[in-house]
Amino acid sequence: MSEVVLTAVSDGVATVTLNRPEQMNAISVELGERLHWELRAAAGDADVIVVRGNGGNFCVGGDFHELEQLRARGRAAMTPLFANFRAACDVIATLPVPVICAVEGYAMAGGFELMQAADIVLIHENAVVADTHSRFGLIPGGGGSQRLPRLVGRQRALAHILSGDRLSADEVVAWGLAYRTFPAAEFDSGVTEFARRMAAKDRTALSTIKYLVHAGQHLPLAAGLDLESDAVLDHLSGETAGAGIASFTNDKGSE
Repeated sequence: MSEVVLTAVSDGVATVTLNRPEQMNAISVELGERLHWELRAAAGDADVIVVRGNGGNFCVGGDFHELEQLRARGRAAMTPLFANFRAACDVIATLPVPVICAVEGYAMAGGFELMQAADIVLIHENAVVADTHSRFGLIPGGGGSQRLPRLVGRQRALAHILSGDRLSADEVVAWGLAYRTFPAAEFDSGVTEFARRMAAKDRTALSTIKYLVHAGQHLPLAAGLDLESDAVLDHLSGETAGAGIASFTNDKGSE
């Protein structure tokens, strides 16, 4: 049997690939568990993580065939499917490296929810994104009812989840759910170049910036500003910041 999640590291970038292409990378109990642990491991091996799907699609959400089998065994049997996937999504904010979702093809339901948990989303111009739970008489189970309103506001979140309308790549960017879109011919190279440029930056700086943004979202503004003030003074007291400042001043002096 093939691994349901694959990881490869190159040039400081770990590519974590959902590997159920025949099922359009649908989320199973096993995939959720492996994704969680592969993300944790990748953070120790690389400076940036890129999550993508195999076979031209990101992820279509939960595996309905497995879900039906679990339902027949009762509530307790279904718990690992949602607990494992939640752990995979939740761990992203805690990792000390940026996590990028590279989205192409379909990103539906749980796939859309995984996008919402990412630090950065880069999206193919032809990608199709939607929370499709309501189309099947279901409700979000991977964080969509909680993350989406925090990202786009209550009005857009409720309208989208309740309608299940599909979003184009341009709409996803306009809603602030992705950083940028790439033309089809440039998607793979664009994602690779973006991730490699980020991996070349100072790891401590990137990790601290990520921590400040995530932690600050749960704090009043004044407390968040205090957190930033302490962090910048700590960072400037370290060696890596000194090297960066010296590099900048030396470059300016040579102009």
